[in-house]
Amino acid sequence: MTPILRGLFISLMLMGWNAGAQSAPEVVPGEYLIKFKASSGGPGLAQNKLQGKANFKAAFPGLGVFQVSMKSDMDEKALFEALKNDPDVEYIEPNFVLKKNEIEPNGPVERLSYEDVVASGYVSSNPSVYSQSTADTRVADSWAQQSPLDSSHGKVIVAVVDTGLDKAHDVFKPYSSGGTGALWINQIEANGTPGVDDDQNGYVDDINGWNFISNTGNFYDDDDHGTHVAGIVVGAGQNIFARPLAESKIQIMPLKFLGAGGSGSTANAIKAIYYAVNNGARVINNSWGGSSYSRSLHDAITYAYDHHVLVVSAAGNYGSNNDSAPMYPANYDVPSNIAVASTSKWDDRSGFSNYGSYTVHIGSPGEYIESTVPGNDTMKMSGTSMAAPFVAGMAALALREATSLSGYQIKQLVLQSADQVYSLNGIVSSSARIDALSLLNGAQSMASTMASQPSYKPSYLSERSPAADAAAGGGGCGLVRSVVNQGPGAGGGSGGSAAGVVFGLLMVPLILWQVLRARDPKARRKHERFKMSSEIRVQVGDRELVGSVNTISQGGLSFNTDQALEKGGIVTMRIQSPDGHEVIEVQGQVVWCEENKAYGVAFENARTGTLAMIRDWTSGLIKT
Repeated sequence: MTPILRGLFISLMLMGWNAGAQSAPEVVPGEYLIKFKASSGGPGLAQNKLQGKANFKAAFPGLGVFQVSMKSDMDEKALFEALKNDPDVEYIEPNFVLKKNEIEPNGPVERLSYEDVVASGYVSSNPSVYSQSTADTRVADSWAQQSPLDSSHGKVIVAVVDTGLDKAHDVFKPYSSGGTGALWINQIEANGTPGVDDDQNGYVDDINGWNFISNTGNFYDDDDHGTHVAGIVVGAGQNIFARPLAESKIQIMPLKFLGAGGSGSTANAIKAIYYAVNNGARVINNSWGGSSYSRSLHDAITYAYDHHVLVVSAAGNYGSNNDSAPMYPANYDVPSNIAVASTSKWDDRSGFSNYGSYTVHIGSPGEYIESTVPGNDTMKMSGTSMAAPFVAGMAALALREATSLSGYQIKQLVLQSADQVYSLNGIVSSSARIDALSLLNGAQSMASTMASQPSYKPSYLSERSPAADAAAGGGGCGLVRSVVNQGPGAGGGSGGSAAGVVFGLLMVPLILWQVLRARDPKARRKHERFKMSSEIRVQVGDRELVGSVNTISQGGLSFNTDQALEKGGIVTMRIQSPDGHEVIEVQGQVVWCEENKAYGVAFENARTGTLAMIRDWTSGLIKT
């Protein structure tokens, strides 16, 4: 073996779902989201197909999606399977439960009044000082650069999809009453007739927001979480502990779908997102999530993208890698969805925070953040729930300066203007923590830039087989991805696990398997391959799989263990330089190539610099 072969160390980490090894996902019992194909009759067909079998709880107008509850006298599992295999059904999925991304404190929680919190010395009542967090985000420096409220620079609406809001809190009272005036007002309903849907948006008397649990305009926060999140959003633009309070440049649209205890249904989260987009929100904050993929929630986030709305999603609080154990909505690859990790005041990753060098985008302060809670009090909370709204608030303030930008453009600006931090290298894709001043200055330089964004078509996680791919058309390489937890009682990733492994490998009696299988040398090769002979070790939970490495390709990897690939997934290849001083990571997705009748892992989207480093490190290998 040549020296370069001895020095080249390759490790693979297989990522995704581990069928059966984790507890089943939490769902609303008996409830499902189902979509019938428009070509088959859509809503009309739904009524016919489900007559006597399910009760219709809600419909999503224009989308053909229905929220239904199975009748108690039906065989729920059999009906689910029948509908899943019905050619008229586009998809059916459980109504998954989603939860807030806040860290529960170990000891008693200290709630303080405004007077007490100022007296404690932790915060300042000086209007020019920011003290919700002591991280060096330069937020107070940005306040002096903000454009004043005028006809050219109005207020930007941020939808806080959460546990509700205490609108009687001093911070959210009308400006004329000593508050910031941050509460969104639906003027048509406010000036309309009580009991009448004056703006004809489907919601009666939605004057300041909506409660999707009780289906009323009463969104009172019975958990503290939503009010705390909203205070962080507003606090991005001013000192919320100063008195008198300044007028807010942000409006909060409170949309309650999480109840007391901080959990809620996917169906209600979807309704809240569509409401936010349709009623003028430019930014949506999601400080909640779950490990179960929902196609209908994916569509809702896509709807926001299509309408140029920025979505800010908390990465999760399990200390796990979202690249391997996805959290949703943070992991949806919608281009205007920005996933946020929590950082400490020293800018390193919070121990509880999820991370991901590909799927989590930026860090933001999320430890011991002082903010508003119901009862006109304040309280410190920690979590990615607290990190996300700071990004949402700063993004909204940037949108005031460059009102034409799309959510996608604002996301890019947030990432490009962020402060590079060594400790976040490999933790988030930007390797950076948000920088308020740079973001605001960047937005002002783009004040005359028109909206633009790339086209996006969702690639849904759905069961695919080689036969289905072949029937779908051709000799190309199609993405093979799957969600295991798609039915009643099915296994799936629970939010607290970081050991999710794709393909259910723990259930397969694999001890040795071959990775990087060489194909027929006569086959057309898009990428060069190199001959190797080495050993590879794959850690799967508490089990180590050992196999042999035959080839390495700059473009992808091939596997000959089809059983292990039936469910598809994501593979990360980590390569250490021959001198041991550098390690790079390339992520790919399992694909089926009809031309070669084999699975592989495509790394075509790897960064150019990464591929150049691989070429340099492997320059002494023998081509095959």
